[in-house]
Amino acid sequence: MRQIWIDCDPGHDDAMAILTAIANPEKLKILGISTVGGNQTIEKVTTNAKNILEFVHSDIPLAKGQDKPLVKPLNTAPEAHGDSGMDGSYFNGTDYPVVSENAVEYMYHKIMESKDKTTLVALAPLTNLALLLKVHPEVKEKIECISMMGGGISHGNCTELAEFNIYVDPEAAHIVFHSGISVIMAGLDVTENAAITLNEIKTLKDKGKVSHLAYELLSFYNESGKQFGFIDSPIHDLCAVEYLIKPEIFSGKNYYVDIVTDNGISRGQTLADLRKVPKHKDNVFVLKQVDRKKFVETLIEGLEKLDKEV
Repeated sequence: MRQIWIDCDPGHDDAMAILTAIANPEKLKILGISTVGGNQTIEKVTTNAKNILEFVHSDIPLAKGQDKPLVKPLNTAPEAHGDSGMDGSYFNGTDYPVVSENAVEYMYHKIMESKDKTTLVALAPLTNLALLLKVHPEVKEKIECISMMGGGISHGNCTELAEFNIYVDPEAAHIVFHSGISVIMAGLDVTENAAITLNEIKTLKDKGKVSHLAYELLSFYNESGKQFGFIDSPIHDLCAVEYLIKPEIFSGKNYYVDIVTDNGISRGQTLADLRKVPKHKDNVFVLKQVDRKKFVETLIEGLEKLDKEV
């Protein structure tokens, strides 16, 4: 079993990732969850995380993190996820406890207190993680690796060259990528192929309570994705979790990847050295392919498990 900490900004795809992690306790032990400003403001994404955890009657510690990037103002993505950051479903407003308003410090103490190493699962801008590593560099010895959704070797989505999570806080990403910790990068190269079809989404409608929640969220997400040219719905963040559950359904390659922090057109780019003889040692394992069918099956199986428990 792998112990993980999830850092997120829910987010429809964050929701699917969190639910799938919770549904696989034999593979993943969730030490805690933290939020960070990204898809929406810190208040909204924290509310979304609370709603998800309350919905499945979870007792996972939830900590509220940084409300803005290290340097620039926060740019949210209402066009993708709606005004709430996770439109498409109705929650009853039942409150879920937030154990700390300082996720970085809470995360640090929980990781250091644990006898096991922790894998950081990053589904959002990397602000919290960068601060954790800079303020408490000794925590590195307790971190097994970082499995993250972000970046793209071939292209971006927020700009021509930059993916949203990295573009929001490239300074933080630079710190994380150069931390010396092993990074597994689920970027757009793989996540845009990790898509669920509308017909597959419709199969969730008449199942249990959690599957129906996923149906509502993914139906909105599918409709929203059409403006970006998608027919099927890439569940980007889920890749970072499913890789830890079923790494065999993915393939990838090691690269040296740097982060562009300049204020030009390439700001936020994850720039890989693709030369046959790179100048620097590889620092990132970049996921490049996924078995789409098995990816979706893993999500649906997890939702069905939770249906029996909620």
